[in-house]
Amino acid sequence: IIGNAAEHYTAIKVAMQNKMDLSLGVAAGSSCQMALLVTPFTVLVGWCYGTEMTLNFHAFQLAVLLFSVFLVNTILNNGQSNWLEGYILLVTYFV
Repeated sequence: IIGNAAEHYTAIKVAMQNKMDLSLGVAAGSSCQMALLVTPFTVLVGWCYGTEMTLNFHAFQLAVLLFSVFLVNTILNNGQSNWLEGYILLVTYFV
């Protein structure tokens, strides 16, 4: 969690310096790291402790995941942003 907060801080700091490519790379890399490393690792740890932790998500969780992937892809695809797109991303993050 601490490392993830540091990555978010770095992404915000370099975005304020108008280095959007670096900011987007850090933010997308952090998300991929969580999806590809941390989630399967928690399943393996649960397996070692004898606790069932599966990647069997409910329909609502899958819908939110797919919506967030679609939203981020749509916003990052054009290479420009405005305050409304930033606000939508923040609302999506808090949901």
